[in-house]
Amino acid sequence: MPDKILVGLVEDQYLFREGMKAILNTWPDIAVVFESAEGYCVSEKLSNAAHIPDVMLVDLSLPPNGKTEFSGLHVTQYLTEAYPQMKIIILSVHDDENFINQLIECGAHGYLVKDCNPQEVHEAIVSACKRGSYINEKTLKAIQHNMGKKPGQKKISAELTNREEEILRLVCQQYTAEEIADQLFISVKTVNGHRNNLLLKTGSRNVTGLVLFAVRNNIITVV
Repeated sequence: MPDKILVGLVEDQYLFREGMKAILNTWPDIAVVFESAEGYCVSEKLSNAAHIPDVMLVDLSLPPNGKTEFSGLHVTQYLTEAYPQMKIIILSVHDDENFINQLIECGAHGYLVKDCNPQEVHEAIVSACKRGSYINEKTLKAIQHNMGKKPGQKKISAELTNREEEILRLVCQQYTAEEIADQLFISVKTVNGHRNNLLLKTGSRNVTGLVLFAVRNNIITVV
């Protein structure tokens, strides 16, 4: 399946999981290759999986392992360490800014509420795979509002050039390297070089980390 984005589902509600599979498999550029009803089984199942997903859709509320909690937050923390190239999108009934911010800070590449339009799910999967994240306006506002609630929140010191700030803003607007190159009349190689410098200078692991940095340092804002 070289031309398809490989997707996994971690969702305990059987009907919702089957419905998501049916929707996802209608899109010719996506193939569901993994599923799990529990978060604590993900590690073992992935180790035996024929295909490792490019993008994992993870429910926030998952059943415990006996008396031990194992939520979507725990799955996110595990996947970001064990499979750093995998993109994680949270699907949740919780439309709460604290949940959204917590999951993004822990490494999730996007957050969607379960009553969102199916087309947004497709957009999120493609964006996470091709752009490194899917940060919609709701998520961006949650990050920004949460920063304001933290007393003494320090800005991260990083001396960025004007060009790096320009590219960072475009990255936060979900532009691809190719789109940034076209807009700024530079090569894709140059864009990728600047993006790598941004990751190093800001201490970010991925595009989502760059968004967090940009919000903390007032490089981007949402009204």
